[in-house]
Amino acid sequence: MAVNKSKVSAGFIVVGVLAVFFGTVLVFVGPIIINDQVVKNTIIDPKNDLSYTMWKDIPVPFFMSVYFFHVLNPQEILNGEKPMVEQRGPYVYRKQCQKKNITFHPNSTVSYREYRTYFFEPSMSVGNESDVVTIPNMLVLGASVMLEDLPYALRLLISATFKSFNEGPFLTKTVGELMWGYDSKLVEFLNRYLPGMLPSSGKFGLFAEFNNSNTGLFTIHTGRDDIRNVHKVDSWNGLNEVRYWRTPQCNMINGTAGQMWPPFMTKESTLPFYSPDACRSLELVYQRPGEMNGIPLYRYVAPKTMFANGTDYAPNEGFCPCRQSGLLNVSSCRHNSPVFISHPHFFNADPVLLDYVLGLHPTEEEHGLFIDIHP
Repeated sequence: MAVNKSKVSAGFIVVGVLAVFFGTVLVFVGPIIINDQVVKNTIIDPKNDLSYTMWKDIPVPFFMSVYFFHVLNPQEILNGEKPMVEQRGPYVYRKQCQKKNITFHPNSTVSYREYRTYFFEPSMSVGNESDVVTIPNMLVLGASVMLEDLPYALRLLISATFKSFNEGPFLTKTVGELMWGYDSKLVEFLNRYLPGMLPSSGKFGLFAEFNNSNTGLFTIHTGRDDIRNVHKVDSWNGLNEVRYWRTPQCNMINGTAGQMWPPFMTKESTLPFYSPDACRSLELVYQRPGEMNGIPLYRYVAPKTMFANGTDYAPNEGFCPCRQSGLLNVSSCRHNSPVFISHPHFFNADPVLLDYVLGLHPTEEEHGLFIDIHP
């Protein structure tokens, strides 16, 4: 028994030494092996069957929630009172994305067009597409602003034309019509006499041009030459910079296409991306760590300076002519029609904007822009 005990003790000592040895090796080698596998599986390459398929046809469901501000007092507004609005929705649409026309290039980049299709999800929505809402008539108001420099006689003629079409400053339509288009004699008139004002000659709808469309020709880095560049945009529609804004910095196309970013992020990392819908590059910054289903996350949020005007944040001067902070003037890429982008309910905007409209209640939890991402 004594001999057996000594053999067992010696065996445990050997096992212990080996465990310490391999443990020490793994402390240094393990992260290298893991990082190497991350790099290999993050590169955009048809040979990476799983990751390439996920990049090409994103399996994760995307949902677009649309809210309308129903105008409660349209007649009173015409008499000089403040607008009073009531939020309706969400009307939820499942967004299907698919990359097509994929072409790889020798300089470690790949070009593609991403097509998007939307499907209404009644079970996730608060209401149906048949719901009727009243909103400002963007066609009439937009055309009025664009025509305000024309001679008085011509403006009077066009105003009479609007009235003959029964078009006023407010519009009452179903959600489905507002989203995907409705027939309008005014649209026919504008396309005939003011060609180029509207993006299309068909039905007019807020998202009529989105469905079954693509976001332009993106050329991005595959990460083959440098994993730190994977998913970063090399060009969009053949452009290395856009021409909508007044300074080179504002016209820069930075970051990724907004779906994926390079791995190995730190708290000092930012999330830059180019948004064709906003016609500019945007950037989110680290706010705090988090966790979902046991997976560690970093939360990145839109800084207050994102839509600040040039007075409050000098680098944004190139996006002007500006109004109050919190409004991004995108008229230059919307056929010069008066269009602005803001956070919902004017979150992170100049508080004076909340005095112009009754019924807005901005909170970070409900209306802040953020992305949770596994670093």
